[in-house]
Amino acid sequence: METSITNVLITPVILSGGSGTRLWPLSRSQRPKQLLALTSSETMLQMTAGRCVDGGRFGKPIIVTNAAHAEDIGVQLKASGHMPAAIITEPAGRNTAPAIALAAIEAKPDAALLVMPSDHVIQDVAAFHAAIEHALPLVQEGWLVTFGITPDAPETGYGYIQRGEPIRDGVHRVAAFVEKPDRTRAEEYLAQGDFSWNGGIFLFRADAYLAALDRHAPAMADAARASMAAASRDGAIVAPERETFLQSPSESIDYAIMEKDDRVAVVPVEMGWSDVGSWDALHGLGEGDTEGNVIHGDVVAIDTSHCLIRGEGVVVTTVGVKDLIVVATRDAVMILPRGSSQEVKRVVEQLKARAHITLDTPFPVD
Repeated sequence: METSITNVLITPVILSGGSGTRLWPLSRSQRPKQLLALTSSETMLQMTAGRCVDGGRFGKPIIVTNAAHAEDIGVQLKASGHMPAAIITEPAGRNTAPAIALAAIEAKPDAALLVMPSDHVIQDVAAFHAAIEHALPLVQEGWLVTFGITPDAPETGYGYIQRGEPIRDGVHRVAAFVEKPDRTRAEEYLAQGDFSWNGGIFLFRADAYLAALDRHAPAMADAARASMAAASRDGAIVAPERETFLQSPSESIDYAIMEKDDRVAVVPVEMGWSDVGSWDALHGLGEGDTEGNVIHGDVVAIDTSHCLIRGEGVVVTTVGVKDLIVVATRDAVMILPRGSSQEVKRVVEQLKARAHITLDTPFPVD
């Protein structure tokens, strides 16, 4: 493959299929967290698309989502001036490997695909772009590259990537992908110094990815190609044929490809990354007041400290409390101690058992 990177145009591939239930009651199946403005005036999706707007390096994005969100995505991208090359609607959720395959088939074979989740925060975009430039020479040689997030804590909620020998400046061969560890092992990884968090961001050529899929998951490759060959199209909306797509196995890109291929590299990068996976994460990302409160909406906080308080269409008042997460919409209120926001999943499980309307209906504001 040609190794010159001067004129390489990168196609962003934005994966927008998640439901984001960890941020209930704001995030719901009909309007998940990537379609919400959580850390700025822009939605998470708009912020993700906005990281890749340099016309000399980045082309129009390809979005992979489900049909229920396609219209909202089109409206949001148009409003922010990031018109997509395509919005591919998955016939069903089959995890990340088949979703990326659909985008790789839609793209030009020699396109460099920058695969990103739609709902992450990157505060240092310049560092992210520098890491991409480090990766591009190997990408043009057919390598599959992932970006390893520099860890700052023994996090047990992320997978890890162990770095192997250096291939070139700023790029290492991957020694191992590691599943989410327990606390003791996470502390060992941090002390060892050659592990990064797995942020689920990748860069590779479309043809290299499909070739790897042919080697390691041929049934998945066949299903994706057949589904795209019979896809229906309406403007930017691409709807792959359902029955053939359902024949694909459901596997993550890590399991299907990255853990098995022998040309996988990692670029370590420190770029202010967060997957915004909890209300505690949002508290950490927010700009606190003099008492350490992160407040959004119509809130009266008296003798209140170190809280996240968010009101959507209702007034929220607190007196004499600290270290709480309080989120209120017009149809739901959630209160829990800061540091316990992963417990939202228990709330969601109870609501699912009751088939509760607040899991699906977008929260009312007006």
